[in-house]
Amino acid sequence: MLKRLLAIFLVMCTTLTLQGCTSLGGGLNAFVDDIDGYRFLYPNGWVQIAVSNGPDVVFHDIIEQTENVSVVINPVPGRKTLSDLGTPGEVGYQLSNSAIAPPGSGRTAELVDAQERDVNGRIYYTLEYLVKLSDGRERHNLASASISRGKLFTINASTPEGRWADMQDALQRSVQSFLVN
Repeated sequence: MLKRLLAIFLVMCTTLTLQGCTSLGGGLNAFVDDIDGYRFLYPNGWVQIAVSNGPDVVFHDIIEQTENVSVVINPVPGRKTLSDLGTPGEVGYQLSNSAIAPPGSGRTAELVDAQERDVNGRIYYTLEYLVKLSDGRERHNLASASISRGKLFTINASTPEGRWADMQDALQRSVQSFLVN
């Protein structure tokens, strides 16, 4: 009888622990990359997809597949810090010209907001863009960037502008949750 109660207790504890690891409430799940050393939250119902020669990881909505969150890792020359690359506005402008709306892409990006935040002594730049695609569609992008171990880590969350009001809270929480070890 005691063994049976103990077995039931262990099954219940394991179930509760696993549920706590996969869903953090508020509609977000945790993703942790121990190899590259970063973590973030992403919306429930989104799935990870494989991308070659691109971001380190990508998640997108099952229904609105253009709605996504991704992490890109790039080397940084020397021992540069984020502030060595520029202010939040300067880095936001550089990112818009090199990745979000590079020359010849047909896209335009307007940097709406650029902020700096300190999380446990590590500096992050949080950036917000309005993006217009070559076919006239508009998107809303949020990004956060930080440097660690000679690499620039950038998370980008994007949604069609028509869904921004519905997705704003989840995407802001996702980008703000981005932490680099």
